Formats: sequence, structure tokens, C-alpha cells
Amino acid sequence: MLAALVFVAIKVMPVLLSEYELQDEMQTIARFASVNGQPIDQIRQAVLKEAASDNLPVLPEDIKVVAISGNVNIQVNFSVTVDLVVYQWTLNFHPEANNTALV
Repeated sequence: MLAALVFVAIKVMPVLLSEYELQDEMQTIARFASVNGQPIDQIRQAVLKEAASDNLPVLPEDIKVVAISGNVNIQVNFSVTVDLVVYQWTLNFHPEANNTALV
């Protein structure tokens, strides 16, 4: 039982850590996007580049960016299937980051 738990942890933890890194970088991108006045396409490309560096299967259509009056909201929806030999576990992720402008 312990060996099975360790096996699952070894398979799942890298995916969870990659998703956390993407979430953290999305927050940074959202903060700097309003300061730098980045267009939506440039924000989307930055998120896509970060997802690729974390080996996450994110497509451009999975990324939703809304930038209005200095407020930037980034949402990403993607799934990762983890092969556990006897079971294919699909993990669904919905990270979101925003930057609400200070008034």
C-alpha cells in the first residue's frame, strides 16, 4: 500500500508543482501587464511560453485574458492525464490570476 502511494505521488507531484509555478507566473504577468500596458495577445503569449516551459499542455484557446482600465484577469483551463499504469487519472486545472488597479 505504501509503495502504491509513493508511486502515485511520484507521478502526480511534478504536475501539481508545474501548475503551481504557472499560477505564480500568471500572477506576475498580470501585475506587470497593466504597468507596462501590454496588449492582450502579448499577455497570452507570455502565459503560453510559461506553460510550455513547465511542460503543461496549454493551447492558445485555453487562455482567456481580459484587460480593462488597468485591471488584468487571466484564466487558463487545461487538463493533464497521468498514467498510473492501471488507471488514467485526468487532472483538471483552472488557474486564475488578476491585478486589480489601485484607485
